[in-house]
Amino acid sequence: MNAAMVRAMTGATDDITKLTNVKGLGLKTGQSTDGTMFEAALNSAINSINQTNSYLSDAENQEILFALGESDSTHDLTIALEKASTALQYTVAIRDRVLDAYKELMQIQI
Repeated sequence: MNAAMVRAMTGATDDITKLTNVKGLGLKTGQSTDGTMFEAALNSAINSINQTNSYLSDAENQEILFALGESDSTHDLTIALEKASTALQYTVAIRDRVLDAYKELMQIQI
């Protein structure tokens, strides 16, 4: 595990910390804020998806370079593939949790 992978994994905890510091909870009608919790969560999700796409693209580029013989480093290829795999697994796990929460909310009777 290299430093970039550790930073990528700890970035999720930083995002959660940022969400807990969002202003605007318990607002009265007419008050303005710098942002809302939903906005922060949505931006965090979009950033995570963009980073996952970046890792997948980097892995694909490393595969192409290795297949063409322009890169002899199996180490770089393996790191890129593991980063992409870990990021994709994390993204799918988050998606599954969000869908489960949505389904649970939809079953609540009012």
